[in-house]
Amino acid sequence: MKVFLVAGELSGDRLGGALMQGLISCRPDIEFIGVGGPLMAEQGLQSLFPMDELSVMGIAEVLPKYRHLKRRMHQTAQAVLDAKPDVLVTIDSPDFCLRVAKEVKAASTIRTVHYVAPSVWAWRPKRAAKMARMIDQVLALLPFEPPYMRAHGMRCDFVGHPVVCEPIATDAEVAEFRASFGINDAPLVLALPGSRRGEVSRLTPAFGETMRQVAAKVPNARVVVPAAAPVAEMVCELTQSWDIAPILLDPTQTDFETAQATKRAAFRAADVALAASGTVSLELAANQTPMVIAYDMSWLSWQIMSRAALIDTVTLVNLVSDTRVVPEFLGPAFVPENIAQALVQVLQDPSAQSAAMTLTMERLGLGQEQPGLRAAKAVLDGLG
Repeated sequence: MKVFLVAGELSGDRLGGALMQGLISCRPDIEFIGVGGPLMAEQGLQSLFPMDELSVMGIAEVLPKYRHLKRRMHQTAQAVLDAKPDVLVTIDSPDFCLRVAKEVKAASTIRTVHYVAPSVWAWRPKRAAKMARMIDQVLALLPFEPPYMRAHGMRCDFVGHPVVCEPIATDAEVAEFRASFGINDAPLVLALPGSRRGEVSRLTPAFGETMRQVAAKVPNARVVVPAAAPVAEMVCELTQSWDIAPILLDPTQTDFETAQATKRAAFRAADVALAASGTVSLELAANQTPMVIAYDMSWLSWQIMSRAALIDTVTLVNLVSDTRVVPEFLGPAFVPENIAQALVQVLQDPSAQSAAMTLTMERLGLGQEQPGLRAAKAVLDGLG
């Protein structure tokens, strides 16, 4: 059996790795081809080109790279057609992946599966109808998504979110982490400025100013910045000018397993986190780490996104738990002084987020069959 997979960013790589592991457990004879990152490589994928070439977000950010992305799109679609796989599984990154699927569908009858339902409940609801032209089946991470997809004729399976089965640091590992960096009992703030170069360059300086103001209110606070591998060098450079020197966790300076273990310990050890918008809020919820979400983008991207939005929050913990307990500072509200005040308030009283984080994990499938295996079974069932 031959499966072609395409992932375009780190979150997609996590989903792809878990799916591949599930497929291997069901069909040991499986062969993988496609585009992915380190976690998918661990399961046997040799990427056609570096996945981080696709990790761009926002209209203003994509435009300068449009021609290169388009070449990669055609290259990927042609590779699918040449390989003649049993199924093409595209993972998240819809602007790239769905164009690949469209090109493949136009020239073949290869079954297409898209992993991660587009957020049609948040903005651009007509995407579901357009998507149905090139996608046969959708694997949904959120429990409320299947009806949106099925309404347009696509099969849609809620398979849960892989975050619910990712390992959590133990109390001993947390204590060791704090001791090794001399943190001990000091309040610990996690700063997470993203995994894409564009967002890191925009957010990191403002995150630094936010940390300065937090330190003015909580003088003994320590800051940890777990950098994503593709942007580690950039994060290192940008944090050097921060007034409060952070503990930088650079995954490129150690082996993969050690880097992952250190990151897990940091997530659980933190008393509060400042994070860019995205799936990172679910990782924090899994660790019961209260958070503040802050995100900025170009003026043009903000004008378009804010006018198209159908929801009043972008934080997944708020959406899945149907609460609004996680503070957000988006676009024009992205003001370091206000973000710092919110961080201090959450640090002083984190209890408001605890129940919402627990409910989020339950609704995402905590305690049930692993999402990667559920996704694999759904793909195989779709193939008959």
